[in-house]
Amino acid sequence: MFAVIFTSTLSDDTAGYEDTAERMVELCRRRPGFAGIHSVRGTDGHGITVCLWDSLDAIDAWRDDLEHAAARAEGRDRWYSDYRLMVCEVIDGR
Repeated sequence: MFAVIFTSTLSDDTAGYEDTAERMVELCRRRPGFAGIHSVRGTDGHGITVCLWDSLDAIDAWRDDLEHAAARAEGRDRWYSDYRLMVCEVIDGR
């Protein structure tokens, strides 16, 4: 399993952000290889989303989704004052 960890800080211009974020979660859940999502955002605008996938191929396919690409561009250009993306392999520590 793999985790895509996305941390961000919202800018002052968040018009349309919530609707787009909800749409991205809806699209994720329909993708082959999707295994779960956990997200939280503080009142200060800092947030983290962890999206779980069963393979790197599934992550690549999500990255290449056209609607997701448009949302990422809007985020870079408008919604986020700062962001970081990490992809990690999840190792079961039991």
